[in-house]
Amino acid sequence: MGTVTIGVSIAVPEPHGSLLQERRMAFGDPAASGIPTHVTLLPPTVVDRATLPAIETHLVEVAAAGRPFPMRLNGTGTFRPLSPVVFVQVAEGAEACTWLQKQVRDASGPVACELQFPYHPHVTVAHGIDDEAMDRAFEELAEYEAHWPCTGFALYEQGPDGVWRRLRDYVFGGAVVPPQAAHVARGPLPAC
Repeated sequence: MGTVTIGVSIAVPEPHGSLLQERRMAFGDPAASGIPTHVTLLPPTVVDRATLPAIETHLVEVAAAGRPFPMRLNGTGTFRPLSPVVFVQVAEGAEACTWLQKQVRDASGPVACELQFPYHPHVTVAHGIDDEAMDRAFEELAEYEAHWPCTGFALYEQGPDGVWRRLRDYVFGGAVVPPQAAHVARGPLPAC
């Protein structure tokens, strides 16, 4: 049956998601047009396709235990020089994101994994581009602010074409959106 690359994230809703994606493209990030704007909970992870039902069951349980919380983005940050990333900061909701990602990656669950770096919730707006463009992203979005109620998260699968497609939405309190009702998302999810 083979393997598949999955990711779990909180989508940044409209109009904020499109605006940040457009800004990321304008900074010259070549992958930006294919990356839905998001906060990562589980970075790209290779799993056996046969484990997807167990992963989906696990995510239903995580969502059932979760509750809506306020998300607020405010200002920029960077992981440079350690990693070539500029991001918009999660100013409110970071604790809830941290709790969620721990539940998703729980050692007793089907997607237990170690992170390459300590978890830091953020929204990437520039990745792997030249320093001048990274500086511009950092400066131009320094005053950016957005807020919304976070009501759940989604499971994505990366296709052979590199495009990430939303498999299913998980709404806090246990509601699950069937896959045929979920819209397609594009692009790779950057690592945490």
